[in-house]
Amino acid sequence: MKSHRLVIRLAVTWCALIMGIGFNTLQASVPNQETQTSQKQSSESAPPSNPSVTELEWEALIPSDWRFDTLIEKYDISNLSDDDPRALALMEELQTLWKEAPVVQDLDGKVVKLPGFVVPLEMNAQAIRAFLLVPYYGACIHTPPPPANQTIHVVTEQNRAYKGRLFDTVWVTGTLKVERLSSELGEAGYRIEAHKVEPYQ
Repeated sequence: MKSHRLVIRLAVTWCALIMGIGFNTLQASVPNQETQTSQKQSSESAPPSNPSVTELEWEALIPSDWRFDTLIEKYDISNLSDDDPRALALMEELQTLWKEAPVVQDLDGKVVKLPGFVVPLEMNAQAIRAFLLVPYYGACIHTPPPPANQTIHVVTEQNRAYKGRLFDTVWVTGTLKVERLSSELGEAGYRIEAHKVEPYQ
C-alpha cells in the first residue's frame, strides 16, 4: 500500500510540472513564513566579464525526446489498486528513470539564471555553500525528489555562502555544467557554479 501511494504522489507531482503548472504557480503555494524575507541574504561574486545570461525555464533542462509519460501509460496508473503488484514494479521503474534522466548537453558552460527552492546538502549549516535547487516545494524532503534533469547541484564560493534555510525561494545565476551528483537527498544531473544567489521576487 505504501509503495502505491508513493508512486501516485511522485507521478502526480511531476505530471503537474510537465503539464505546465510552472514554477510561479507552485511558488505561490509555499506556506507563509513571515520571517523568510528577513533571513534571506543574497550571495554573489563578480560574474564573468560581459556574460550573456540566459534565463531558463525548468522545462529547458529536459531533452525534447525524453518521454517519461509512456511509462505511466504502460501501467495505466489510474486503474492500479493498492494491492496491485504492478504498483511496486512501476515505482522501481520510475526510480531508475528519475535517476538516469538525460540532460541537455548543449547547456554545458552557459551562464544562466534560474528560480527554484533551496534544499541544503547539510541541514544544520548556518551558511549554505552547497545545495540542491529544485522546481517545487517539498522536493527531496516531504515528497520524492524530481528527476536528475530537474535537480541542480549549486555550489557557491567559500566566502560567498548563501545565508538562508530549507525551501527558501531564490534566483540562482551562474555557470551551468553537465555534471552529476549522487546524494542521500536525490540525484542531480547539473551543477551551477553560482555567481549570485538572491531571493525570488
